[in-house]
Amino acid sequence: MLALLCPGQGAQSPGMLAPWLELPAVAAAVDAASEVTGLDLRAHGTTSDAATIRDTAVAQPLLVASALASLRAVLDLAPDEPLAPAVPAAADLVAGHSVGELAAAAITGVLTEAEALRLVAVRGDAMARAAAAAPTGMSAVLGGDPQEVLAALARHGLVAANVNGGGQVVAAGTLDALAALASDPPAKARVVALQVAGAFHTSHMEPAVAELAAAAGRLVPGMPVVTLLSNADGTAVGTGTDALARIVGQVARPVRWDLCQEGLLALGVTAVLELAPGGVLTGLARRTLPGVETLALKSPDGLDAARALVAAHAGGAATDPTERLEQ
Repeated sequence: MLALLCPGQGAQSPGMLAPWLELPAVAAAVDAASEVTGLDLRAHGTTSDAATIRDTAVAQPLLVASALASLRAVLDLAPDEPLAPAVPAAADLVAGHSVGELAAAAITGVLTEAEALRLVAVRGDAMARAAAAAPTGMSAVLGGDPQEVLAALARHGLVAANVNGGGQVVAAGTLDALAALASDPPAKARVVALQVAGAFHTSHMEPAVAELAAAAGRLVPGMPVVTLLSNADGTAVGTGTDALARIVGQVARPVRWDLCQEGLLALGVTAVLELAPGGVLTGLARRTLPGVETLALKSPDGLDAARALVAAHAGGAATDPTERLEQ
């Protein structure tokens, strides 16, 4: 059983699309995404500097467009071929981390690619404005006793915005509180500031939820064509309507990637392929999914290996995509 993983914010890096744009089909997909989002994603993926693509309004559309374009390359789809119908032959499960859920929604047919891209442009812009309202941010807490980590966050007035598994929790809140945590970390833990612009997945993002909900309310979501796991609780989403509602609400709620990984294990996944710009989620998977083969798709050089992984592992799903996992 093969799972496709879609990376979240923070996975972006300057020049990450440069090698991909040498492939005509990928270049066409990125240009189409630029037209839909109103952003020059070709430039942002090649020449924009780290500060520019750190901007939430840029990073989020860039990441979703990159994941979708790289999967198109894996599947060798023509620019005019729809993505979702080709997915059931190539994957059994799909999950996305935070904004990666919008890429996952397009991959599974809950949304069209254009709908997902339009929605992520709204999401990124709304979250950027919410983040600008107060000086907030996020820091990864690596290691330490889980209960001591959560106690330290509570002591400093911070929220565990991402519980990623593998000994990684992401704290979110005001910059002053994050600085205090860094000065007084939990025992045997490191605190690393993340390259994001605000306290995502906390109450600081509530204004963005309302704006995203209004945009999502104009869409008619489809049923997922393969199993789609939710960041909310790691369960398989039953309907497109439920998936879209969860994506909207998740903006101001914690990401439980640890539960998504537990869900992958419970469903019997044997391999994961992280779409571009891959690396972060496969790193977590290596620590938390024993015996599961992992591959991060970082450049076109990895396409042959990705296709081989698909051929070796896809098609083993024994569960209905509408079936929920029991937690």
